[in-house]
Amino acid sequence: MIYHSHDHEHGHHHHHHGGHDADEVFQSWGAESPRTYTDEEIAGILKILSESTEEEYGFILRSKGMVPRTDGTWIHFDMVPEETEIRTGAADYTGRIVVIGAGLKEDKIQKLFGL
Repeated sequence: MIYHSHDHEHGHHHHHHGGHDADEVFQSWGAESPRTYTDEEIAGILKILSESTEEEYGFILRSKGMVPRTDGTWIHFDMVPEETEIRTGAADYTGRIVVIGAGLKEDKIQKLFGL
């Protein structure tokens, strides 16, 4: 598994909930894993992230990725607060998960995805 985190300027100029200024620095957490998931597991994880408080997982702006499904097909997902899309997509050599936000609690996010 490869974990990385990096900071970057968020260049869009619009407001997000939680009182965050659009010019603040956001970060991303990413993981690669061959772990398999069910649609329900991914939906549950994304629901937790989208409804979480900053104290729980940090300020979550987006999560996206592709992971192997337990039946051998692949789940592609994309989540922004209040909107989640889960679909079947093309296979890849390993699962990839990315969470973008501010003040991310990386260890808790990693645990939430079961990694």
